[in-house]
Amino acid sequence: MLEIYKNTTYAENNPDWHESDAPWKATQIGNIVKRNGIRFDTICEVGCGTGDVILNLERAFDFSRGFGYEVSPHAYQRAKSKETTRTKFFLENVFDASDAPFDVLLAIDVIEHVEDYVSFTKQLRPLAKFKIFHIPLDLSVQSLLRREPILRLRESVGHLHYFFKDSALATLRDCGYNVIDYCYTASRIELPNQALSSRLMSVPRRALFALNKDATVRVLGGYSLLVLAE
Repeated sequence: MLEIYKNTTYAENNPDWHESDAPWKATQIGNIVKRNGIRFDTICEVGCGTGDVILNLERAFDFSRGFGYEVSPHAYQRAKSKETTRTKFFLENVFDASDAPFDVLLAIDVIEHVEDYVSFTKQLRPLAKFKIFHIPLDLSVQSLLRREPILRLRESVGHLHYFFKDSALATLRDCGYNVIDYCYTASRIELPNQALSSRLMSVPRRALFALNKDATVRVLGGYSLLVLAE
């Protein structure tokens, strides 16, 4: 499955590499960092795509050095063209990073793409003091009943593993992480360029989420989980 990122398959299915999502994702990351008073000088992003998440964070935080690691040559070339004096990008595996350990490591919408996600997640732990994960919660009552949304995610964006809140948190804890903080993010409501079905579902999702967050996410889906761990 890794080949879809190294060849042109993923780029053909997702020509903008989700660049339009980056400001929103950076805002979510910034919120959890500020809420927990995390101070950092170095930050690394695993699977950084075209680099826009960490570049948005550069504009919001006064860190000294940023590092983005990507395995797709196509995404890396786009990221490389945006390098700044503070943030550099590398076409290599993060486990080969010579600058590790970092203060903060980002794995934003990554582990669901990795074949052996448990070993991968365990190996990330010593690379930074603080780790921030963003994990799509693809498993919900409505997604299981419809089936098509999950199969479409597998085909279009390469999701191999599917989580709900409790399984995502259990995975991190089983991999040796101490979960400091977590929250839902309204990915299917607030991200741009959503399908018509997601836009129609935004009203009941918002209304029911205000009444019972966990039940709404389990039944209707449309949310992701943002986790700060060490």
